[in-house]
Amino acid sequence: MRTYKGIKYTLFFCCYIFWVASGVLFAVGIYAKLAKEKDVVDTLTTDPALLLLTVGSLMFIITFLGCFGALRDASILLKMFLGILLVILLLQIAAAVLGFLFSDMVLHRTEQLMKKAIVLYREDLDLENVIDFVQKKFLCCGVDDYTDWSQNVYFNCSEKNPSLEACGVPFSCCVRQPNETVFNSMCGYETQRDESSPSERIYTKGCLEKIVLWGKQNLLLVGGMSVSLLCLEVGDSSHFL
Repeated sequence: MRTYKGIKYTLFFCCYIFWVASGVLFAVGIYAKLAKEKDVVDTLTTDPALLLLTVGSLMFIITFLGCFGALRDASILLKMFLGILLVILLLQIAAAVLGFLFSDMVLHRTEQLMKKAIVLYREDLDLENVIDFVQKKFLCCGVDDYTDWSQNVYFNCSEKNPSLEACGVPFSCCVRQPNETVFNSMCGYETQRDESSPSERIYTKGCLEKIVLWGKQNLLLVGGMSVSLLCLEVGDSSHFL
């Protein structure tokens, strides 16, 4: 009896944590969607707000089944919860296999999405923040290299471009100096024209290479943790069936 109650409340606690987290994701997604201007970005691949709404709503529904099913001993809800978790587990395995078999295609598609995001930079605040975070985190600039920013209308390096940021890159590409006390947000200006030593001011390597390297280094860790967590919840919920 004690073992049954222990499993029951363990499952409920795990699902409750993810249920609350999904509610927060959904709320943040709604706030971000309402706060931004209309008619800017409205696709799942390049709109972080829409991605938060989608992931948050799906997590909310799935974890609600686990919470309510464990609390009320509702076998139907727990069977649905278990079935969804098994589907997610199979999808993760399938995605890993397909990603390995079609790695070149996945890499090409990822490159296209990242370059599309660069074009939409400054048009969507959420997307802009995500790109800045990635460039700061991985110490990179652009997709293949820093010259990718010429594809953006604000940073395009042409004589007809009236933008003050023409031939530059975002501040998130800049190399922080050790003794720097006040950050210069204009540090990326004119760097696309600097053919001699741009690496002294900005990171010149692209983010795609850095992200792929990070993914390879952490693939086993992230995949193992995800599968272990799913197996734990599947194991807990199966005791009720």
